[in-house]
Amino acid sequence: MVHNLTQIRVIYADTDAMGIVYHTNYIKWFEIGRTEIFRQMGLLYTEVEEHGFNLPLTEAYCNYLLPAKYDQLLVVETAIEYITRVLVKFNYTIWDEHKKHQHASGYTMHACTNKEGKVRRIPQILLDLKVKYNIKGE
Repeated sequence: MVHNLTQIRVIYADTDAMGIVYHTNYIKWFEIGRTEIFRQMGLLYTEVEEHGFNLPLTEAYCNYLLPAKYDQLLVVETAIEYITRVLVKFNYTIWDEHKKHQHASGYTMHACTNKEGKVRRIPQILLDLKVKYNIKGE
């Protein structure tokens, strides 16, 4: 399974009054992981858009395991679990910098739509990646 590791440093603006990362930032880091796994696979998200498609978020789940704190270096591990005819599912784990302790884990699901927001089949550029990287799906 193809996966990507991206380092993130917690900035002060990502924390609450206790110096702990505010929960919505993990979802933002999931997005960074998605962007970087596509980049690693040779595809920029803008190329998907140029083909007339979007991948809007339809579901997000995050299990918060260990609080991350200001100035901590984290690793976002991202993998594509599957690509179906209309959906892509990404899995994430957010680790400490040494990958010894998990701070969070979760997933996001994305439908494929056209510019008008109508659900469409996954474009060929993503299906090509599915084959190239042996990603599960129907």
